[in-house]
Amino acid sequence: MLDIAVIEDPAAAEASLDPIRTRILQELARPGSATQLAAKVGLPRQKVNYHLKALERHGLVELVEERRKGNVTERVLQATASSYLISPVALASVAPDPHRFSDRFSAFWLLALAGRMVQEMGQLIAGATAAKQKLATFAIDGEITFRSAADRAAFAEELGAAVARLVDQYHDGGASGGAGPGGTPAGGGRKHRLVVALHPALKPAALKPPRTTPHAKEQEND
Repeated sequence: MLDIAVIEDPAAAEASLDPIRTRILQELARPGSATQLAAKVGLPRQKVNYHLKALERHGLVELVEERRKGNVTERVLQATASSYLISPVALASVAPDPHRFSDRFSAFWLLALAGRMVQEMGQLIAGATAAKQKLATFAIDGEITFRSAADRAAFAEELGAAVARLVDQYHDGGASGGAGPGGTPAGGGRKHRLVVALHPALKPAALKPPRTTPHAKEQEND
């Protein structure tokens, strides 16, 4: 089972977004049969089987084992991943294209870059899994609080300069020769994608008092 599977097929994306099937995928983090799932999701076994066949057809669940119970063969299935992420490829005709514009201060360009990362990482993970190879990646995640917008702008400027310096230091432009197979420099190096992002953190949702229904008010007034 993968930690995260990236869904590229539009039909598979549609199947995964069905609320009942999403619940089934959640329950199948551990292997289970249609009978076991029926009790958990509150549906008839035949209905659960219908959803399981759809999920299996799109590669979202897979057969783990078959168990013989009297005259019936019970199929035990498991989700193919712990979590799923839908790639922009599933909406190819309307997917954001980061090449359309380039603005370091545009939130929409950041979204386009994030979408491209999901798409490329999904394909890379699939290729590495098929080849049974480890995929070399690196990421940093953190939070920083700025006293002012001026400090934020100064930080972005210094960060950009630092990244540019490191790129100049380590980038192999293939000066010794032309490109090799797959677009890699003739020296054998492999091209990597570098994305640095900075955006405001989400504010915690304000706690709202529970809504009082008219029936509850009537009870309070009794």
